[in-house]
Amino acid sequence: MGDFRELAASFVVPGPCGVAVRDRLKHLTPQDERVLRAVGEHQGALASRDLKARCADGLEHGADTWAARKRDLTKESSSRIAGAITKATHDQWALARRCQAAHIQNLAAGIKTLRHRLSLPLGAPGTKRAAGGYRSKNEWFRKSRRLAALEDRHTAAGRDWQTGRVRVVRGGKRLLNTRHHLAQARLTEGQWRERWEAELWFLAADGESGKRFGNETIRVTPDGEVSVRLPAPLAHLANARHGRYVLASTVAFAHRGAEWADRIAANRAVAYRIHLDTVRGRWYLTASWQRPVVKTIPLETARARGMVGVDTNADHFAAYRLDRHGNPVGEPHRFGYDLSGTAGHRDAQIRHALTRLINWARCAGVAAIGIEDLDFTAEKTREKHARRKRFRQLISGMPTGKLKARLVSMAAEHGLSIVAVDPAYTSMWGAQHWQKPLTTPHRKMSRHDAAGIAIGRRALGHPIRRRTAPPPHDRSDRAGHRTAQAGPGTRGREGTRPPTTDHAPGDVQPNGTRKREPSASNTVRDAPRTHRWVQGSLMHTG
Repeated sequence: MGDFRELAASFVVPGPCGVAVRDRLKHLTPQDERVLRAVGEHQGALASRDLKARCADGLEHGADTWAARKRDLTKESSSRIAGAITKATHDQWALARRCQAAHIQNLAAGIKTLRHRLSLPLGAPGTKRAAGGYRSKNEWFRKSRRLAALEDRHTAAGRDWQTGRVRVVRGGKRLLNTRHHLAQARLTEGQWRERWEAELWFLAADGESGKRFGNETIRVTPDGEVSVRLPAPLAHLANARHGRYVLASTVAFAHRGAEWADRIAANRAVAYRIHLDTVRGRWYLTASWQRPVVKTIPLETARARGMVGVDTNADHFAAYRLDRHGNPVGEPHRFGYDLSGTAGHRDAQIRHALTRLINWARCAGVAAIGIEDLDFTAEKTREKHARRKRFRQLISGMPTGKLKARLVSMAAEHGLSIVAVDPAYTSMWGAQHWQKPLTTPHRKMSRHDAAGIAIGRRALGHPIRRRTAPPPHDRSDRAGHRTAQAGPGTRGREGTRPPTTDHAPGDVQPNGTRKREPSASNTVRDAPRTHRWVQGSLMHTG
């Protein structure tokens, strides 16, 4: 049996800790839109200036510099707006810092792979663990130049990391680069400019527990009336007391509306954000709040009523229901989606597929869904997969992070838990042990369906391999049902099972050597030989 890496233990994924709902601001007057644009531009300029100051501080940032920046912003807005801007600045800087660390790690992985392949002779075969040598001198030369380029990038990124320098683009680097490719994006310069300016606005406010309706800056009453506290330079635009502007539009959150109403009635914190969809020309209000951390149910409780094993693929979820003993029940199910097109289209496809999956799991009566703990961050590099461009595009296009976040939040609303399992060998062992036995003239089992069974069994704590019964003493039924198994702690029980029988004479070892010399008597040759059952060491439990 080959060397297999140690499998990580399965675990119940913690539930969501936040909620966000959105509603459209309809019937805004031209004056309402002018005020919102003016407030967004003013506060957006303050946010850009604050982000520049934060990036300049680098690793020298502290409580004193934070307080100084907040005091400077308060003069041109208000204390609450200044607090919201500085908090958003710190979140954006921290995100850029994490992305920088991931970029350095990605460069290091590429450099390691290139150095290994360049050290091998031309045409050296590869293994499952590592790629082989390059095929020609030309390819070797080009890869040596790429290695030098990656090493330069890694050195520069490491220098930035040590000094605390990050590169951040307010509005997004992708949208900024779109300015140079307007024809491909099918945008005019005016359309791009409108979208870019809208992304730079800052129309958000953090909630405050104990304040009226949970927010003093952007306030929404139980009747849906929306009012905004204007910054000091724009106080002359107010149409209500205390420098507030009341919008003509009202909101009514259809989703989680009762939960939102309970929060604002108790003056609990609710954060709001107003933004403009320039493509549709619509204004939206998003409300969000935190939930108390809910303790996840024990793993054994999640396994009590069986499991739905889900294999994630590029265009569908392959799901199979298993009882608590790990036996497949019913037929395999597939929930397709299309990840082509815009980001909004892809998000809608994932959401629709997850909705159908969760509804089917609820009807099946299970308490949990088993899914692979996927993370392709280190598996989609150009150096690792070389010419397998389509495969790199395949795994890069799978929105694993968004998928997991949506699945956890949507499943929690229906009382389902998510059990994450190690994805190692699930497709290979599922196809080896389950695809052929379950294939019938009326049921076509694919490799993905078998992988769903493997994931579900691992989530239930069972080995992927099916139980096998030893042959009886003879063809009668007196032996009864008997299953040869290994304990849960037996090493290698998940691997490929060697031959479990050896029909050798009782005095002959399985390797063909004898314990003693054969007897010279001729009567032994005519006597019936006795056989014994020799059991391999890699049997398993169900």
